[in-house]
Amino acid sequence: MGRAVMVGREPTGAGVLVLSILIILTTEDCRAQKGDGCGPTVLGPSSGTLSSLGYPGTYPNNTVCEWEISVPHGSRVHFHFAELDIEDSDCQVNYLRLYNGIGLERSEIVKYCGLGLRVGQLIESSNHQVTVQFMSGTHHSGRGFYLSYSTTQHTDLITCMDKGADFPEAEFSKYCPAGCLTSTEEISGTVPNGYRESSPVCVAAVHAGVVSNAVGGRISVVSSKGIPHYEATLANNVSSTGGTLSDSLFTFRTNGCSGTLGLESGGVADTQLSASSVWEWSVGQQSVWAPSGARLKKAGLPWASAQSDLKQWLQVDLKREKRITGITTTGSTLREYRYYVSAYRVQHSNDGQQWLSYREANATRDKIFQGNINYLHEVRNNFIPPIEARFVRIHPTLWHQRIALKLELVGCQILAKPVPRAFDPHRHTPPSMGTKRPPHFGHTTHPPDIRNTTMPPHTDVALAAVLVPVLFMVLTALILTVVCAWHCRSRKKSSDGTYDLPHWDRTDWWKSMKQLLPSKMVETEDSVRYSEVGRLGRGAVPRLHAEPADYAEPLVSGVTTLGARSTFKPDEGPDPGYTDPDLYDAPISQDVYHAYAEPLPATGSEYATPIVVDMGCHPSGGSTLNQPSTVCNFMGAGPPSLLTRTDSGRSGRTAYDTPKNATGQATPPEDQTYQVPQRNTQKPKGKS
Repeated sequence: MGRAVMVGREPTGAGVLVLSILIILTTEDCRAQKGDGCGPTVLGPSSGTLSSLGYPGTYPNNTVCEWEISVPHGSRVHFHFAELDIEDSDCQVNYLRLYNGIGLERSEIVKYCGLGLRVGQLIESSNHQVTVQFMSGTHHSGRGFYLSYSTTQHTDLITCMDKGADFPEAEFSKYCPAGCLTSTEEISGTVPNGYRESSPVCVAAVHAGVVSNAVGGRISVVSSKGIPHYEATLANNVSSTGGTLSDSLFTFRTNGCSGTLGLESGGVADTQLSASSVWEWSVGQQSVWAPSGARLKKAGLPWASAQSDLKQWLQVDLKREKRITGITTTGSTLREYRYYVSAYRVQHSNDGQQWLSYREANATRDKIFQGNINYLHEVRNNFIPPIEARFVRIHPTLWHQRIALKLELVGCQILAKPVPRAFDPHRHTPPSMGTKRPPHFGHTTHPPDIRNTTMPPHTDVALAAVLVPVLFMVLTALILTVVCAWHCRSRKKSSDGTYDLPHWDRTDWWKSMKQLLPSKMVETEDSVRYSEVGRLGRGAVPRLHAEPADYAEPLVSGVTTLGARSTFKPDEGPDPGYTDPDLYDAPISQDVYHAYAEPLPATGSEYATPIVVDMGCHPSGGSTLNQPSTVCNFMGAGPPSLLTRTDSGRSGRTAYDTPKNATGQATPPEDQTYQVPQRNTQKPKGKS
């Protein structure tokens, strides 16, 4: 027993607060609270939470409470206020006071009073022991106070009331104190979906199983975009409520050891489940409430014990040692049989013989886990610290109507621990005499960094690694540019030499296909308009149109009628006002019509024979040919006489009709379009 401190209060007629006598027993490294004005409190080994009685409501009149806090030697304590609302103006009757030390030797650090005070900075002690004293007299308002504490090594300590919206960072790390379940703030959401930004961060961390309410701890938080709906669940004695769409949410980074261990999926066989007893009661075709039914989310009967007492248990054999971080339970899930377990203890073993009850860190009693509150919904509890065992037993301590249970264990495989190599002194080579450094046993000696001097320096290698891809890309671009330019030039030359004929008409494939087409179709496609010849002149090359002509255009003028087999379209005449620059191609008067080429006979030669026409009905100067009278009728209304020129040498001399003027010189007549070759149809004089 350390020392006794007596604090008393005695009411007077004026209502002045008088201290009453309280006996406070203290020892080293202990944590205690005494008085009638103490609110919900958790005093952890390195952090905790304190509040006034009735918080967040008004604290009662004429009360007192003292908390004595001790942390490990060498550490100090600092305080972070979440709220401070005490009615008084001079801090004589209602106040909160912090002391360095415990007992009579304590010294005051600070004293607070007033409504709506905001203490932003951390209040730090000078040693590892601190006393917190709260006094209240007669008052009419004030919510009291709510604060957290931790050792000074946790400089990022926050309170249990800090919300996710209070931290604008996308990711942040903070230290949560123990005892945040004393907060009355609500949370909304669950893992792994996340929590609404209006939820207190540390309370949500307890719900998620990231930290323990009894110890507290560090959390890593990630903020992200909100979701339309937040689920309501019960986990680790914290009930979350459902929520609607929010702007943002937050989740926690964990070690990833949160996978199911095989009960729901069937990885755990029925032979690995056992129980203290089994209830046999027929329900439909099933009559045994066996341990094999104790699988979460499995339809059918759960496990139920034959008797409902504290001696019942359900056991799971995982076949090997695993790290177990949590457990999820539910009731019977049967509307007709609304049985469930509302509280239980957990035992674990590695051999199935020696059993240990689960306890929280620095706890002296077995932990009682909160179970289900109905027969249907799931409840999750986390093990902080985790269990590492092969066998797990669930011992129900409270139940509704009858013990009935379904469960799933959460955790992961235990990574193989590296086995340290034993040092063999006989294999050790002592250092040289010139080395004064002692040998480092158990340390791995890394090979020396031997540089290959035959290789270029690393800088050249890095430079080459950059330049080679760049040069390759430049050369590729140049080659592509040259190829494209050559291709465009080739296409231009090809188009200039083919009179803009279609591409398919210039290919051998199309020429071979034309042989398979009907003759009229070929003739139609190969027909070309010659009406442009007279306009272009003698030196210009006519540019053929890609479109096939409906009718063949006339080759010469002066023919007014067509044969019966003619399929050519009559000429519509030249454009008005048109003049021909060619002296040999005089414009044709409106009363003179073009002649039309007669179609070749089906049995005729492959190529057309030139047509010889005497356009002026004049004898050729120096010619021995006698013009027949029918030639003069060429301009008349009668049928035209067309004379052909052949390539045979026996046909005599070939002459061409050349128009002449009055002096006998050859001049082109105005009505002659083309100079046409003729052949001699009469015998020469003097020959029979």
